Amino acid sequence: MKTLKFIAVFFFVSAYSFANVSSNDKDALIALYKATNGAEWNTTWDLKASIDTWYGVKIENNKIVEINLQFNNLQGTLPQEIGSLVNLRKINLGFNKLEGTLPSSIKNLKELTSLELFMNRFEGNIPSELGELTKLESLKLYSNKFEGNIPQSLMRLINLKELLLGSNFLTGTIPNNIYALSKLEKLSLMDNKLEGEIPVEIAQLTNLEELILSTNNLTGDLPLEFMNLSNLNTIMVSDNNLNREYVSISGKNPPSLMMIDMENPTATVDIEKE
Repeated sequence: MKTLKFIAVFFFVSAYSFANVSSNDKDALIALYKATNGAEWNTTWDLKASIDTWYGVKIENNKIVEINLQFNNLQGTLPQEIGSLVNLRKINLGFNKLEGTLPSSIKNLKELTSLELFMNRFEGNIPSELGELTKLESLKLYSNKFEGNIPQSLMRLINLKELLLGSNFLTGTIPNNIYALSKLEKLSLMDNKLEGEIPVEIAQLTNLEELILSTNNLTGDLPLEFMNLSNLNTIMVSDNNLNREYVSISGKNPPSLMMIDMENPTATVDIEKE
């Protein structure tokens, strides 16, 4: 009898642990697992076990709030079901082999503060729907195959502190209304195909610490107004079509050094890609 009671309690606890997370959320996770070849992940999930044991999944108050599966050999595409995880605050799928376009359902993740999809093989345009994720503080899409213009909708992400879109195939110009991202601390658009002049409006980003625009087709000069960016400690604009070459500076004081010609540099170059 005691054995039967123990078994009954065990199954009740197991069932309850699954019930902590909604079936909708569980189905979305399973869709992610199947769409990204979960059986071949470096650290895989036991779909028969409780969700709170699944690698990289963080649960708070019975809600899935984080997915951290970087460096985990995810292969395939992101399923539309990812948009059902409406309580997510952070997604990190960096350093994997994900491809295809980003699902439009990602616009449903209104609680996201961090979206990190860098070092994958995503392609197509950066979805304008990302502009609806107004709680985002960090958007890292670098080292993919994104193309097209930088969406104007991203200028609505007024809580952004990091916007890293480098090493893609982006074209067009840097939006003049980038000044709307008033909390921005890091801006990297390096290694794309951007053209036009560097917007003077960037000088309004008074919290900016890193500005990396190298290896594009940008023209003109660095705006003198950048000398007012007192927090700026890293600036890199080399390998463009600017009227002159500028020293790449990190850990120095760019306002006093950034106008030095590359033919007579006195600053120490100390820059690395993300």
